[in-house]
Amino acid sequence: MNGLSKHLLTGLLVAAGIYGVVNGEFIISSALFAITTYTSNIKNQKS
Repeated sequence: MNGLSKHLLTGLLVAAGIYGVVNGEFIISSALFAITTYTSNIKNQKS
């Protein structure tokens, strides 16, 4: 995953998570924040 797509994915997941918190969907927003944390910490590794 290159840098731009990783940043776009992270930004979209954060926005969706905030939207979920505002609408009371706490389980879904918690899952989105967990996925966001995972994707923001992915390092580009060479095989």
